[in-house]
Amino acid sequence: MNKQKLPSLLGGAMIIAGTAIGAGMLANPTSMSNIWFVGSVVMLLFTWFYTVVAGLMLLEANLHFPEGANFNTMVTQLLGKGWNIANGLAVTFTLYILTYAYITSGGGITENLLQRLTPQLGLGHSEGSILFCFALALFVSISTKAVSRLSTILIGGMIIAFFLSTMGLLSSVKASVLLDTTAQQDPSFMLYLLSALPMCLVSFGYHVCLPSLVSYYHKDSRLVIKSILIGTGIAFLIYVLWQMAVQGNLPREAFAPVIAKGGDVAALLSALSAYIPTQTISVVLDFFAYMAIASSFLGVTLGLFDYIADLFHFDNSLWGRAKTTLITFVPPLVMSLLYPYGFVKAIAYAGVAVSFSSIMISALMVRSSRKKFPEATTYRTFGGNALIYFMIIIGIVNIVVQLVVSD
Repeated sequence: MNKQKLPSLLGGAMIIAGTAIGAGMLANPTSMSNIWFVGSVVMLLFTWFYTVVAGLMLLEANLHFPEGANFNTMVTQLLGKGWNIANGLAVTFTLYILTYAYITSGGGITENLLQRLTPQLGLGHSEGSILFCFALALFVSISTKAVSRLSTILIGGMIIAFFLSTMGLLSSVKASVLLDTTAQQDPSFMLYLLSALPMCLVSFGYHVCLPSLVSYYHKDSRLVIKSILIGTGIAFLIYVLWQMAVQGNLPREAFAPVIAKGGDVAALLSALSAYIPTQTISVVLDFFAYMAIASSFLGVTLGLFDYIADLFHFDNSLWGRAKTTLITFVPPLVMSLLYPYGFVKAIAYAGVAVSFSSIMISALMVRSSRKKFPEATTYRTFGGNALIYFMIIIGIVNIVVQLVVSD
């Protein structure tokens, strides 16, 4: 009897990298401007470590269940219905807050584009947000296939634009700007370091696809582990290159107007354009940012759309999809119109929910699974109970820090 051939390792690694890398990376340079490049690399490395551990713990818990088991099944059976409800609320909050974040930033870039093309109309941020949301929501409301086709185009364009713009920016990096040590001399440096935790976490938020990956590899833990390490390693490398490209060109003091606008991506790109060598790089960078935000928006809102349809039992008819579309897009669009400059803050709040749903829940599930299935030894995450409690503490610290910083 022939052994079933498993999918390639590259496929799994790309799923992890593609899920982790999104528009959240555009907020990293601004959110970590107070700790600058060296501090940013330290925080990204630390976040990479504990998010990999969370993925390994989730894998260990998932291996005790049949292929296809999702968070709903695992959390209910290992932690109970109450925890499952709390986890569902956290996931829903994350999807809504990310949708809001992407509408605000996509609206800002659309506003800049409209002002270049039709300055006589005088269209502002609100009109940009409405147009951005409406155009992409149309694809989500039509079908998953429509989203898939548009996403393929956007991601392909984003990759090309990223490397074109990054190569240009890296060639103009100034060591004196990149290695500015005034951040480390700031008495509030440790507080700034901690406040970057929730933002970094969102940049490594791949855990939602882990159960699918376990099924993809038919519960072969070795391939899943390698996919996690390679996929998150690619994400880490891209984030470091992006931090170097931005923080090596844009002086620390130039982030002030960007921070004043809540880390708005359009404001960041506008500030950066004054320091880069050619206008061509600036245009390519605009395209990269726009496609990154649009592709992330499609992925997040498709998940939210399907969740809403399942929650309210809306059918797939025209009227059913119309109702789902309204509930999916109207609340975050209204928030964007009321609070147009909340990109970085929104991403950080998403980090609070991810701290609970991906970090703490993973640690609690693996603790429960070891008690419920003591005889199972298919795979066991290193570190014992000490690492489990470390992960729970990290999740709590993430939540507390963001709540304190937001006051």
